[in-house]
Amino acid sequence: MAFTEINSKMIQATVMPGQRLYSQRGAMLAYKGDISFTPNIQGGQGGVMSMIGRRVANEATPLMTVEGSGTVMFGHGGHHIQIINLTGDTLYVEADRLLAFEGTLQQGTMFMGSQGGVMGMVRGQVTGQGLFTTTLQGQGSVAVMAHGGVFEVPITPGRPVHVDPQAYVAHHGDVRNKLSAALGWREMVGRGSGEAFQLELSGNGAVYVQASEEKL
Repeated sequence: MAFTEINSKMIQATVMPGQRLYSQRGAMLAYKGDISFTPNIQGGQGGVMSMIGRRVANEATPLMTVEGSGTVMFGHGGHHIQIINLTGDTLYVEADRLLAFEGTLQQGTMFMGSQGGVMGMVRGQVTGQGLFTTTLQGQGSVAVMAHGGVFEVPITPGRPVHVDPQAYVAHHGDVRNKLSAALGWREMVGRGSGEAFQLELSGNGAVYVQASEEKL
């Protein structure tokens, strides 16, 4: 695993020759060793098509390529950081939530309408999370940011999980999502900004939820 936790808002990454990491620009706090930081214009391992998909939606998050030999400390805006380890599956995460990830992971872009059809598009517009989301697939570690910390909620067949859309951070596994109206739900148990919607995730996997309804 490339990342280790220093505290809830800082992580340390080990960089080795022949390997690379990607991070948000401006996320480096300090480093030791012979490390280079290069602006990445192709959006990580996803290449040009991934970049174009995000540029069309004006949702690209600038990345740095981190290479060399040494250790780097990352953090951003005082946000809480969660390390997620992938073992071959796919993580779906909003681009602005990404702090850093290993170069062994394949980055792509998914149109939200492909999960939940038209309601997937509505979700992007209503929640402000965008019509596209970033995918990371393979073996490696990802560091994501959130307000107030993150907790993981398992999703099992026949037992969907309902999440306030503003509290959603990411999910992985064989999961379908859809946005549904929840008349009275937010007024009774939610604490959001007014749209009476909830995000329903079903299938087999897990969803990561932040302990806040603030956007980054």
